[in-house]
Amino acid sequence: MRPLYGFSPIASAHSHVLILGSMPSVASLQAQQYYAHPRNAFWPIQQALWGIADQASYAERVQILQAKGVAVWDVLASCKREGSLDSAIEGDSVVVNNFESFFAEYQQIKAIFFNGATAENYFKKYVLLKPSFVFYRLPSTSPAHASLSFEQKLAKWQQIKHYV
Repeated sequence: MRPLYGFSPIASAHSHVLILGSMPSVASLQAQQYYAHPRNAFWPIQQALWGIADQASYAERVQILQAKGVAVWDVLASCKREGSLDSAIEGDSVVVNNFESFFAEYQQIKAIFFNGATAENYFKKYVLLKPSFVFYRLPSTSPAHASLSFEQKLAKWQQIKHYV
């Protein structure tokens, strides 16, 4: 099995918060866009939080997040995995993104929001934590995480607004 490789971060000089996923899904990798699976709630939640129009292109959504001070990235730079489920990630294949360089460049980031437990677990296992950060685990926006309704997920994701 060949390794999968993630994306460059969405970030700007205005970024105050970082949303971290684990690794892009098959649909995201094919589309070369974060959270491209049509049933993933990430973009609908961002639309509700920031007033992004339903018809906004991916590039427009990215620009709005950057303008709002929101950065998006994944904990993993690469891994081996069959399908899209985090549970299918082969643990010995994990390569973590270079957070030392990222945080050196984006020093104004003060809060990290994990899009689900897997992202948080990999981050805490492999990345040296900066004590001045605030950390929040949010419910995963993945369609595989269906225990909460969209409205319940959105209510939890509202916390981001306090940091931008």
